[in-house]
Amino acid sequence: MRKEIEITVYGAEQLCPSCVNLPSSKETYEWLEAAVSRKFANQPFKIMYIDIHNPPEEEDKKEFALRVIEEDMFYPVVLIEDEIVGEGNPKLKTIYAEMEKHGYQAV
Repeated sequence: MRKEIEITVYGAEQLCPSCVNLPSSKETYEWLEAAVSRKFANQPFKIMYIDIHNPPEEEDKKEFALRVIEEDMFYPVVLIEDEIVGEGNPKLKTIYAEMEKHGYQAV
């Protein structure tokens, strides 16, 4: 059995200035969770949303949230196992390909 991967979506309530016509970070998180669950049905993964202005106490999560702000990244920023796979308007094809690298198989 492969390791359950972790998908992390960093974002904020307010849309990023360059992302005006895109869905909010929270909407992207919900859309991504549904899409990945359908594509890789019955294959466990963790997905979490982190507000960059109010991150959890975990040091690595706080540091990355700060990095998103300081480096003016386009959010939401999507990470799979701490690797950036999408920024601003994440592409499902890229996310699926990264999951397949971790042993997930499309159904």
